[in-house]
Amino acid sequence: MEDWRLASIMVVMVVVLTTMADPVTSQPKDINSTLMRYYCSQYKGMNEKYFLSNLNSTLSDLRRQISISKFSAARTLLNGESVWGLAWCRAYLSIPDCLDCFDYGVAQLKSCGAGNGAHVIYSDCDVRYENNNFYTEANNRAGVVLCGNITSSEPIELRKAAEGLLLDLQIAAPRMSNFYGASTRQVAVRNATVYAIAQCNLKVSESVCLECLQLRSNSLYDCLPNTDGRAMDNGCFMRYSTTPFFGQNQTTDIQSFLWDDDSSKKRSYIIGGVVGGVSFLLLVLSFFLWRRRSKKTGRGQQDRSTGSTKLLQGPATYSYNNLKIATNNFSDECKLGGGVFGEVYKGTLKDGNAVAIKKIFKASSRGKTHFNDELKIISNVHHRHLVRILGFCTKGPHLFLVHEYMENGSLDQFYGDRTRTLNWKQRFEIIFGTARGLAYLHEQYHVTIIHRNIKTSNILLDNEFQPKIADFGLMRLLPEDKTHLSTEFAGTLNGDYIAPEYAIHGQLSEKVDTYSFGIVVLEILSGKRYKDAIDDKSVTQSLLDHAWNLYENGTHLNLMDDKLDPSEYAAEDATKVIEIALMCTQSPVSARPAMSEVVTLLSDKSLEERPPIRSTITDDEVKIQVATIESSASNATASTVQLSGR
Repeated sequence: MEDWRLASIMVVMVVVLTTMADPVTSQPKDINSTLMRYYCSQYKGMNEKYFLSNLNSTLSDLRRQISISKFSAARTLLNGESVWGLAWCRAYLSIPDCLDCFDYGVAQLKSCGAGNGAHVIYSDCDVRYENNNFYTEANNRAGVVLCGNITSSEPIELRKAAEGLLLDLQIAAPRMSNFYGASTRQVAVRNATVYAIAQCNLKVSESVCLECLQLRSNSLYDCLPNTDGRAMDNGCFMRYSTTPFFGQNQTTDIQSFLWDDDSSKKRSYIIGGVVGGVSFLLLVLSFFLWRRRSKKTGRGQQDRSTGSTKLLQGPATYSYNNLKIATNNFSDECKLGGGVFGEVYKGTLKDGNAVAIKKIFKASSRGKTHFNDELKIISNVHHRHLVRILGFCTKGPHLFLVHEYMENGSLDQFYGDRTRTLNWKQRFEIIFGTARGLAYLHEQYHVTIIHRNIKTSNILLDNEFQPKIADFGLMRLLPEDKTHLSTEFAGTLNGDYIAPEYAIHGQLSEKVDTYSFGIVVLEILSGKRYKDAIDDKSVTQSLLDHAWNLYENGTHLNLMDDKLDPSEYAAEDATKVIEIALMCTQSPVSARPAMSEVVTLLSDKSLEERPPIRSTITDDEVKIQVATIESSASNATASTVQLSGR
C-alpha cells in the first residue's frame, strides 16, 4: 500500500512539471562556505622551488582578476614548471565576500605543499590549480552531492516546486552569457518558497554546461524532500533551499532562455509525450520502485574520512538472456576478439544501442575479486579518454562486463594493414588523449590508479578516432603514503611494454604506465609493432633500441611511418613527440616525466623538454629477465583470470 501511495505522488509530481509559477523575491542570508570537496595531489615530481614560485604567481593573478569579475583563469610558466589556475565565485556573492571565500580557499590549498595539483570547493566558491591545462574538464570526477538533514513538512509540494525549478535552471543557465541563473518557485502550501541557482565554469562550452547541470540536477532530486541540497562537479554547481541564500534583487529572468519560441514547446518537452492512463501509471510505478531500491544500495555520498567520493549510481545489472539475444547466443559472427582468459563480443541491445560485452572465463575466487575491483574502479572513474562501463552480469562460472562500443576497434588493428592507416592528426590526438587519460588515473582521481597493462590492444578508438583506455583488470591502487609497491610481475602482461624496474625487481609505480605509454607512442609514430623487423634486417632490433639509435645519431625522422605524408606534420613537432616518448622509457624511474608533464609538453609547443638519456640497462637484458619471469609464472597464470578479452 505504501508503494502505491508513493507511486501516486510520483504521478502528481510529473504532471505538475507542466505548470509554471511566477518567481518571488527573498531576503539575503549570511555567506555559507560549506566545504564540499578538498583534494591534494600526492605527486611531487616537479622542481619544488620553481613550482611554488609559479604557484604563488598564479594565485596572485587569480586574486587580482577575481576582485573585478568574480571569475578568473591564470597560468604561469617559468623554468618549465607550468601552473594553471581557476577560481570562480557564485554570482550572487559580493566582491568582498568573493575575495574572502577565495582567500580562505587559498589558505586551505597551501597546506598541500608542492603537490602538482589541488582543488577546494565550497558552497560559495571554487579554487583549483594543476600543472596541466584542466580548464575544459566538467564531469571527469564523480560529482559530489550534499543533502540537508531536515525533511520538509510538505514533502509532496516541495518536490513538485523544486524539481520544476531545477529543470528550468538546467535549461536556461547554459544559454545565458554568464552561465548563471538564480530563480525561485512558490511552494503550494503555507506560502513557502524554494530558491535555487545553477552556474557553470565559464571555460566550458554551452553543451558541456548543459550536460553537467543535467547530471547535477539528477543528483539533487535524490535530496528531496529535504529542505536543502547542493551538487557540484568540476564544471558546474547547483543548489536549492527553502531558506533564502541570495538577495531579493538577485533573481535572474530565466523565462526568456527556456525555449526558442512559444511556451507550448516547453510543456511538450517537459512531459516528453507522456500521456495518462494505465500504461503511464505502471511506468511511473516501475521507475519509482527501481529508484527507491537504487537509493538504498548506490546513493552517492562523500567519505569524510578520506575525502573520496563513493559511487552515485552503480552500473546496471543485465540479464544473461538479454546478453545472449544481443550477441546471437555469443556467436562467432559477433566476436570482436579473444584470448586464453576471455572473449569480447559486439552486442545490440533491445533499444538498438551497440555495446561490447566481455565474457570472462574461469571465475575462481581470485577471478571474482579482480572482476569486482574492475567493476568498482571503472564505474567510479569518469573521463573522456577512459572506456565507460554500462553494466555487468554473472552466470555460473562466467562473468560479464558491458562496455560502450568503440566503432573503430583497438589501435593494434592498424598495424600490418596497409588498407587502414591513420594520418598525423589522428595519431597525435590518440597520443595526446591517451596521455590525458593516464594523467587522470595517476594524479587527478582521488587515489592513484596504476593501470599496469597499457598497450595498443587496450587503447580503443571511437567513431572520431578519439582514444579510450580499456581493461582495468590488472590495475592497482597506490596508497597515498607510498611512492611504489613491491609486487610480483604479472605473467599475463606483455613483456614488450613492461618497465625494467617492474620486470626485474617487481617495483610498481605509476611510472610503469609511463614507460608503457612511451613504447605505445613509438609504435604509433613508426606504424610498427615492437618486435617488427627494422629496415628488413635479418637480425631483429627492438623498436625501442632502434629509436634510441636514431635519436643519438640525430636522425629522428627516420622512425616515422612511411605511410605518413611528410607534408602533414612539421619536422620539429614529430621530433619533439619522439623525444617525449624516449623520455618516458628512461631509467631510473625518477628520470621519467609524470603523465601530467607529458600532457603539458604535448599541448604547448613552446615548452622545451629535457633531453632524454638512454638507460644503462639494455633492452635485451630486460627482455631476457621478462622471458624468465613469464616462463616461471606460466603455470600459475593458467588458473587465474585476466579481465582482458584479448
